[in-house]
Amino acid sequence: MAVKKIAILTGGGDCPGLNAVIRAVTRTAILKYGYEVIGYRYGYRGLYKNDFIPLTLDTVSGILHKGGTILYSSNKDNLFDYPIEENGKIVKKDVSDVAIENLKKENVDVLVVIGGDGTLTSARDFARKGVKVIGIPKTIDNDLYSTDLTFGFYSAIDVATDALDRLHTTAESHHRIMILEVMGRNAGWIALYSGIAGSADVILIPEIPYSIEKVVEKIEQRKAQGKPFSIIVIAEGAKPKDGNVVISKIVEDSPDPIRLGGIGNKLASDLEKLIKSNEIRCAVLGHIQRGGNTSTFDRILSTRYGVAAVELIHQEKFGNMVCLKGDTITYDSLENVIGKTKNVDPESELVQVARSIGISFGD
Repeated sequence: MAVKKIAILTGGGDCPGLNAVIRAVTRTAILKYGYEVIGYRYGYRGLYKNDFIPLTLDTVSGILHKGGTILYSSNKDNLFDYPIEENGKIVKKDVSDVAIENLKKENVDVLVVIGGDGTLTSARDFARKGVKVIGIPKTIDNDLYSTDLTFGFYSAIDVATDALDRLHTTAESHHRIMILEVMGRNAGWIALYSGIAGSADVILIPEIPYSIEKVVEKIEQRKAQGKPFSIIVIAEGAKPKDGNVVISKIVEDSPDPIRLGGIGNKLASDLEKLIKSNEIRCAVLGHIQRGGNTSTFDRILSTRYGVAAVELIHQEKFGNMVCLKGDTITYDSLENVIGKTKNVDPESELVQVARSIGISFGD
């Protein structure tokens, strides 16, 4: 087929590197292949409402380093289960055919979808209905299957590591136990990487349920070694061996309604009952991990992904997601990517590295 026009959308949570991908796709499409490019705004909602902007060399100028997305995003708009009003009531319907008609109306040949599991699930579903789709993996959580790294992850761990560095100095000054709660959903990648880089004494991740007694044991061990303060990094999806994850709230109209959060404060409360000689403080990093400028690594990875996506279009390899294996950019089918999660292997080399330098996982 002769591709003349492509469209881009960004879905799910915002993430450093989105603009870098948009820029790379647009510049490669225009400069190398002469494609026309448009961008749908607010993710799939824009596709449903036919809300788009032209993407030109001028549009994407100066956005490489910026966090967020110039196309805006939404993590609530699943067009295969979309809330619409009928007779004064909100009902959910499959409105994907409206989106497909909009693509045809605008003469869009290929849709480039940048997002995480939920966004790419819809991309797969559109591919099943005949839409020519290319996926690009985005999440700070780094939990997408088939790719070694998602863009946005390194920017997030840079922020978390910087936070741990700052907590370290105040913990040492006051002989406090400082806890940093980081994002990651049910995967411990952010906690693991930032914990090692930020010189944490304890790293608690979802893949290794922890014992509060083991955490106390590590803190007391440090005191015996003349270190009267401790740094703990905990993933939002971590849980004690005999307990459950902490849910901060339920967002009913979201495809992923469960919002984790609060385990850091729970850990602080539990530790206060067992340790009387130290003040214990918890800092929740939250959405700070998502914002700000994109790291050098992610600018390069995002650019590689964006260029690779356009190459897949040129090669007519639709229904695939670009991914990174080792240092090689390759691809995998959306059918194979969706429904699987990449978690930290408790026996992995990096976990063993952390253990070798004395970091406790609370087990």
